[in-house]
Amino acid sequence: MKQAHAAPRLHTVPRLHYGVKYSKRQIVAAVRREAELLIQEGQLARTKEYIQHSDMTVYQHCCHVAYMCCVLSMELGIRVSYRELIRGALLHDYFLYDWHKGKHPDFGHAFGHPERALRNALRDYQLTEREMQIIRHHMWPLTIVPPTCREAWIIIAADKICTVLEVFRKERVRL
Repeated sequence: MKQAHAAPRLHTVPRLHYGVKYSKRQIVAAVRREAELLIQEGQLARTKEYIQHSDMTVYQHCCHVAYMCCVLSMELGIRVSYRELIRGALLHDYFLYDWHKGKHPDFGHAFGHPERALRNALRDYQLTEREMQIIRHHMWPLTIVPPTCREAWIIIAADKICTVLEVFRKERVRL
């Protein structure tokens, strides 16, 4: 009889470090760890109520982006703060509304949601400057001002990759 694997305890999940190639399972565990901490601390669980792309919730999308950010930085050998990268990715779409409804949902949402997500995140969490940059600039070039940290550049790429995969229902990771 096959036993189901229990979710790893938060204190047993190692933090990711530059220069180490982690398995998919290890990256997923690190993303889950940070997500669980953010759920305990604020309202991240509310992102499970809203659909982002296709049938993916905003929460699933943000977890997918966090995972993709880790993979990209490892594969490209880019030194990052994984904790800030993951937290920023998990909060990059923390706008807490259904963007599919309204007068011009795609247009207005595309330009305005980074600032709304940042306001919400600042209300609910203690953020670092990198985490704020990730959230504020993840829609560049629509946000006009480019980011200045590597983590924000990585999320810009990861968010676009994940969006395409999700829209065409080719997503690889669901947490």
